[in-house]
Amino acid sequence: MRTVDLITRKRDGEELNGEEIDSLIKGYTSGEIPDYQMSAFLMATFFSGMEDREVSSLTESMMRSGSTIDLSDIPGMKVDKHSTGGVGDKTSLIAAPIAAAAGVIVPMMSGRALGHTGGTLDKLESIPGFRTDLSIDEFKAQLHKIGLCFIGQSDEVAPADKKLYALRDVTGTVESIPLIASSIMSKKMAEGVDALVLDVKVGTGAFMKKQVDARRLAQMMVGIGRRMDKRVQALITDMNQPLGYAVGNALEVMEVSQTLHNEGPEDLRRLSVELAARMIFLAKLAASLDEARQIAESKLADGSAYAKFREVVEAQGGNVAAIDKFELLPNATGMREIITSRGGFISAIHAEDIGRASTLMGAGRERKGEGIDPAVGVILEVKTGDKVDSGAVLGRLYYTREEGLEEAAEMVEDAFRISQQKPEDRELILEVVG
Repeated sequence: MRTVDLITRKRDGEELNGEEIDSLIKGYTSGEIPDYQMSAFLMATFFSGMEDREVSSLTESMMRSGSTIDLSDIPGMKVDKHSTGGVGDKTSLIAAPIAAAAGVIVPMMSGRALGHTGGTLDKLESIPGFRTDLSIDEFKAQLHKIGLCFIGQSDEVAPADKKLYALRDVTGTVESIPLIASSIMSKKMAEGVDALVLDVKVGTGAFMKKQVDARRLAQMMVGIGRRMDKRVQALITDMNQPLGYAVGNALEVMEVSQTLHNEGPEDLRRLSVELAARMIFLAKLAASLDEARQIAESKLADGSAYAKFREVVEAQGGNVAAIDKFELLPNATGMREIITSRGGFISAIHAEDIGRASTLMGAGRERKGEGIDPAVGVILEVKTGDKVDSGAVLGRLYYTREEGLEEAAEMVEDAFRISQQKPEDRELILEVVG
């Protein structure tokens, strides 16, 4: 079959079969199909979409493009959690230890920051000495021993996805829902999990700006998992303001430690507990979701979730003292307050602007491979619905360089909307799919 014929058929909205999709993925991974033809196919997919069968076939082909991890020799249900990315979203560092403390085996294959959204690996690596570049053997050994491990995607796991993602990034096809779904699920299915909890973000600080698109993505990923005989649930959650108060790598680790001590922000705590509860439920360690929530709450309250996080930090080479003594984490050299000139109620906090400001100061990256500054970021002093007076501090910027600071400060100031009427409360968890 000729590649150009498959491109033309997809351009015209036709459905491709599994063998045809597999030939495209194999050909591109091996180098037989050039970038320009795969770019054309991605753009055709962007505009024509894919049927559910096609998305499942694409996911399986990408999953089989490299090695798959066999975790069958580790007793217990293996459950991962994945977020589609948000601003201040550090729930993985809280939900995973809670679930692992409850007996779930949690293989966390995580990503790095790109654009205005943060990355779990970058946050963990702000802890001095923390290693995420573990071999598969080290990964499995740690899961055997303590039931939780955080690693990045290796070159051997779903290499087709890595190659396709880089191409999507430069061809304007990142936002395609079928391509997002197959990218996420190919990595997760190659990881050897039995079940998966998905946190699909929607709002100003998320990839998906509309709830209908978030729902479609969630349904597609849940469907892929079920067709592969995996237990999958997705939460659609609000990302119209940052999650918690801290945005930036070391700053978020501090907030993680506070939350694991039961002293963190209410929205972050509530979502982390709910995600952990669903991991516990999918692992069949609770007869009902209510029971799973009670278990999650107890593991947070009795300190065992925090103890599990310490165990992971130590196992992966991190300085355990740093998660209690924050002066041992990377610290900014300067601080700038953002002060409001008028009083009223915080009616909105544009999450993407906060994320972009943090990235501008060095907390994130615009291109893969760029370095980051783990010390910098933004800490909010207020949340949507709070009442403020003129002269109140809205947030603080923590920086180590002057470059980009003025622009970042303007972005943060502009991110806050103040009105004279208190806004209606918005739900944090908007929908459950699966």
